[in-house]
Amino acid sequence: MNHRNSVRNAHGFVLIVGHQNKSGSQAALQLPQSTVSRHLKILADERWVTSRADGASRWYRLSPALSDEAKGLWTLVRTPMAATPAAAQDVARVDALLGVRRARSEAFFATASAEWDTLRATLFGARADLTAALALLDPSLVVGDLGCGTGALTAALAPHVAHVHAIDGSSQMLAAARSRLMGFENVTLTEGALESLPLPDACLDAAVLLLVLHHVADPARVLAETRRVLRPNGRLLIADMRAHAHEEYRQQMGHVWLGFDADALSTWLDAAGFHGVRYVPLPMDADATGPALFTATARVSHVVPALISQHNPTDSFEDNRQWQLQ
Repeated sequence: MNHRNSVRNAHGFVLIVGHQNKSGSQAALQLPQSTVSRHLKILADERWVTSRADGASRWYRLSPALSDEAKGLWTLVRTPMAATPAAAQDVARVDALLGVRRARSEAFFATASAEWDTLRATLFGARADLTAALALLDPSLVVGDLGCGTGALTAALAPHVAHVHAIDGSSQMLAAARSRLMGFENVTLTEGALESLPLPDACLDAAVLLLVLHHVADPARVLAETRRVLRPNGRLLIADMRAHAHEEYRQQMGHVWLGFDADALSTWLDAAGFHGVRYVPLPMDADATGPALFTATARVSHVVPALISQHNPTDSFEDNRQWQLQ
């Protein structure tokens, strides 16, 4: 191999290493595999390229740690070589290889679109998308999982936030949560009533009431207590059932409320000292047998609400129950 071809080969390798593995480089440059391997080894030994393993393949790219002198030399060699017909042919073959790869991917999605959700759930689990979305949370947040039950939500939140206060009124539920959450050092489990939370004022950045509110006798009091432990501009997330007519839930599962509509919930939240209420009905899960759900979010208002002690729990239960059953 003459000197010109050697320079062309070295240029070709460095030109395409950001895109190819050895087989791709061999196809693009139309050279034997032994020649490709030899040149890549020389470039790697001299730290012109770096590589990473990906299964049975190894991918190469121009080293991002090149010195200024090396970058200057690369530019000096690359500029005249890039204008040669051989380099143009190399680039054309690289583009063709990438086009084949794109076509394979497009063909897969064209045939798999009808089964994609099932395939993704089988490979990665049904909640992969929601679990990944939790990474959007601010890692400095202190969150309250109020009515944490067996700790499923706390376990999902804990890797993404600074601390989770998990609180529940059932010692049996907390025992199950403790087993689930043993590996988390940023979780505090506490037994306590939602109407009288074992937390100081303004200690949470966010609070979650997940499928909890329908179990409490006085939601207005719980919301006011939640507001007490939230910091200024703190956020509240409620997820619960929309209004429904399953009376049997009262006896079977101890439900006090048959879901909530937007008007009743907004009235309680406003009275408790929240603003910016957003009530969003959630789509039904095809496999679910229970009522449709909603989420409601709100922020702590700067206006101090009326003292909750002036509120009669019995009145709120009777009056607001009429709202959501109508």
